[in-house]
Parts: sequence; structure tokens; C-alpha cells
Amino acid sequence: MTETASGAMTGLRVIDLTRVLGGPYCTQILADHGANVIKVEPPAGDEVRDWGPPFHGEDAAYFVGINRNKRSIGLDLASEGGRAVLMKMLESADVLIENFKPGTLDKWGIGNDVLRAKFPRLVHCRISGFGADGPRGGNPGYDAIIQAMTGMIMATGSPQSGPMRIGVPVVDITTGLYAAIGILMALSERQRSGQGQFLETTLFETGLSVMHPHAANYFMHGKPPSLTGNEHPNLVPYAIFPTRTDNIFIGVGNDGTFRKLCKEIGKPDLASDPRFARNKDRIANREALRMELAAVFSQHDAEPLCDRLLAAGLPAGPVQSIDRALTGAHASYRGDVIEKDWYKGVASPIRLSRSKPSLRNVPPTFGQHTAEVLAEFGYSTSEIEALTAKGVICTERRR
Repeated sequence: MTETASGAMTGLRVIDLTRVLGGPYCTQILADHGANVIKVEPPAGDEVRDWGPPFHGEDAAYFVGINRNKRSIGLDLASEGGRAVLMKMLESADVLIENFKPGTLDKWGIGNDVLRAKFPRLVHCRISGFGADGPRGGNPGYDAIIQAMTGMIMATGSPQSGPMRIGVPVVDITTGLYAAIGILMALSERQRSGQGQFLETTLFETGLSVMHPHAANYFMHGKPPSLTGNEHPNLVPYAIFPTRTDNIFIGVGNDGTFRKLCKEIGKPDLASDPRFARNKDRIANREALRMELAAVFSQHDAEPLCDRLLAAGLPAGPVQSIDRALTGAHASYRGDVIEKDWYKGVASPIRLSRSKPSLRNVPPTFGQHTAEVLAEFGYSTSEIEALTAKGVICTERRR
């Protein structure tokens, strides 16, 4: 058997100054694949440590879910001594990622111009709400607010429910994904130029970028989306249907798939019905088709029906809760849940054939690795004790 190589990001040193979700989600991606991620927390700690219950010890599941494979140190960057420690760490770092309000590092005298001059190979990534300039430059950003401001909430929900927030923090998470992609791009470019660079991902631009197909539709016909609930604005059928047991979701992407679906459920006549023959016809007769399909699906049990349709190459799936998703046969077979000691989490979805992701360390407690990390950067025990006495570094949260 071929020996598994180290993670693809092994050897990469990342100084992570981020808090809450987008930044930590980004650095967990890198950490899962071998990067040495040092999570630098303010004296009060990452605030999502308190976003519970549920808790493991003093740390909320919200924090635990996005901070594995990292080491934590507590550092007061508002102090001159804290900034000196950071600059020492950056001497050997590849990546700095932060989500301070734009201008904060400049106020501290360590803005991007200073970092570029002192550390020309450093990739500096900033996550912010709206960027540093423009009418909303420097304003804080929050997932739900960006969902509201980018049209996402107005495109989600039904006429009965009204506009609704998407139930997962899709803007924060996608911003973290874009940040990881941007960092990898900058590192790839550095191999050619020998130079690092500054990059920024904003929640606002991320929110706009994921508004597909609504933005494309608007550019084409000039109309904002209407509320269609679980249905797709451009495809029919693409919606939830009840069965004898549970709800299922059916998604049909083209006319050939629709004909195949009709044949598989014993209703080939629906495919030749002029009301439903083409997608544009099905959109015009959405409700009539829904009634026809609902009558058929109501005679079946959800799981066997979806298994049969999927086996036939048709897009169908049971609508199930997270517990069933995580404990189901496919997730189990694929190793989608990983465990170490007390920790359980969802495995990295990035599966490389040789350089595989790994679970090396459970999420750290606040400041758990302060002495260990600083020793790696050349600080003696007496220097670490002196910095602790001054409050520059912290091993316990200040609340």
C-alpha cells in the first residue's frame, strides 16, 4: 500500500488573528491539510467560545466546530509589547489573516505598507464586511445583515412566509472559502514572483457573488426574484414533494431528465403532455405539474423511492435532519465524521489521493499553547514569564 503523504499545506505557517466564523473557517481548511496555524486571540478570547450552549468545558460547540488542528495563544495586540511579539512571529510566517476593522492595523503602526516592507514574502489576507473604501467602507459586517443587503433574504421564503434568512451562515462560510482560495492563489503566484501580496475578501462582495441565478436573471430581464419557497425560479420540477412517509426533493435539470423521471414513476404520458414537454412549458404550468407528481409520490415511501430514482441516475433525495445525515450509511462509509478523544466533527470535504487531510489536534482551549509557541519563536522561559506579568500574553481569558 502506498504510504500517505503529508498534508498538502504541510510546512505552511499561518498566523491567524481572526475571530467568529469566516476567518476561522478559512484557517481550519488550511489546518486540516497540514498548515501550522497559530490562532492569536485577544485577552477576552474569540467571542464564539461563549456562543452556547452546548459547551465542552468553557468552549461552545460553535467555536469547537471551526477551530480544530490549531494552536492558541493569548496576545494583547493593543499593547506595544503584543505587537512586538506579533512582528517576531511574522518573520517566519507565510500567511497573516485578520478580520479587524479596516484601518486598525494602520492605527497600531503595522498596516499593510509596513508589513510589505518588512516581510515581502508574506501573504496578508483581510476579511471585512465591506472593504476599506466606498460609501460603506469600514462598516462592520454580519452574515444575516449581508444576507439582507445583497438580496438573499428577499429571494428566500415563500409568499406565505415572506422573506427569510437562510438557516446556515452561508455568507460567512463562503467568505472563508474565498479567503482560502485567495490565499492559495497568492501562494501560487509567490512561487513565480517571490513576492507576497495583500488580498481582501468582503462579506458584501461574497453575498453578491453567490446570488446565482438571481443576479444573472436580473441582468437579463431586469426583474428582481419573486418568493418561490422551495421551488427553483428557472427549473420545474425542482421542489419538495410529500410521500407516504417523509418529504423528498426532486430536481430536474433538463427535458431529457424529465422524460426519464416520468417513465420511472410510471407516468410517461406526462412527458408528452404539451403543458409539460419543455422546461418553459413546465414553468408556465408549475402548479398543474405539481399536482400530478404529488398524486404519484403520495403512493410511495420516501427512502425506497429516492433509492430507486438515484439508482436510475435521477436527482432525488429524502428531506432529512442533520442527525440522520451524519449517521447515515453513506456518511459512515465515506468517513465523513471524524473523532479524536472527546471531539467529533465533519471531515474535510477536500479529498486528495496522496496528501490527505488529518485530525491531529482537538480545538484548543484559550491560550493553551502560549508558552509552547513562543518558545518556538525563540522566547526564553523568563521572557515568557515577564510578558505574562505585564499582561502582554495571556493564558486565561479576561472577561
